[in-house]
Amino acid sequence: MNHNNIRFSIDRGGTFTDVYAEVVASGKVYTEKLLSEDPANYSDAPREGIRRILEKVRGTALSASAPLGSDGIEWIRMGTTVATNALLERTGADTALVISKGFGDLLAIGDQTRPHLFDLQIVKPDLLYKAVLEVDERIRPLQPGE
Repeated sequence: MNHNNIRFSIDRGGTFTDVYAEVVASGKVYTEKLLSEDPANYSDAPREGIRRILEKVRGTALSASAPLGSDGIEWIRMGTTVATNALLERTGADTALVISKGFGDLLAIGDQTRPHLFDLQIVKPDLLYKAVLEVDERIRPLQPGE
């Protein structure tokens, strides 16, 4: 592992993208907050945030259009609320539920939690997925050293 490596953590939201970076050797931290959509200034907010931080760390200008390369980058981890919001708002592409065999109806059944216990007319929300794929699998706890 190169001790000059940089670790990036990115949160891309519907409005803003936050980029956090840590230089492993020094522990120095850099942050950038950008609009998630700003086509007049950049085509991709996470890439632009990485570019700006690499410029600061390296002390050299980097072209906004040239490939950045991965030199000095240990990892990039990115999470997003965009997909979650699309699911909740029922926009975007159709989705599928991939689940262990025998549990395909688990989310449809749900549980017995009800705001009004004695209501006879229970209205369930629509499912977030259009199809269910049940897969054969086994889950076991990791053993030491795995």
